[in-house]
Amino acid sequence: MLIGELSRRTGVSSRLLRYYEAQGLITARRDFNGYRSFDEDSVITVRKVRALLNAGLSTEVIRVVLPCTRGGEPEFDWCADLRAIMDRELAAMDERIDDLQRSRGALAGYLSQP
Repeated sequence: MLIGELSRRTGVSSRLLRYYEAQGLITARRDFNGYRSFDEDSVITVRKVRALLNAGLSTEVIRVVLPCTRGGEPEFDWCADLRAIMDRELAAMDERIDDLQRSRGALAGYLSQP
């Protein structure tokens, strides 16, 4: 399928799909005319990428995690080191949340001043 059809079927812009390809998250072959051509599995892969992005993972981490996924939601086959990677990401996310809460507290304190 061409990039426009993949975009239509996934709700992801063609520009973003080209970015995913550049990041190594999806692959396309080139037709004789130079157009990108994606296979049917690309629809599921894009859905997985979107779900993992929504979970707060970077494209760099997704590139490592993606081969250990199955299904469209995704579900995980706990490949070597996958749990450690996900644990590190969760810890980093918790740290960012703590930092934001401290910043919010400071800002709220400033706003409570007369």
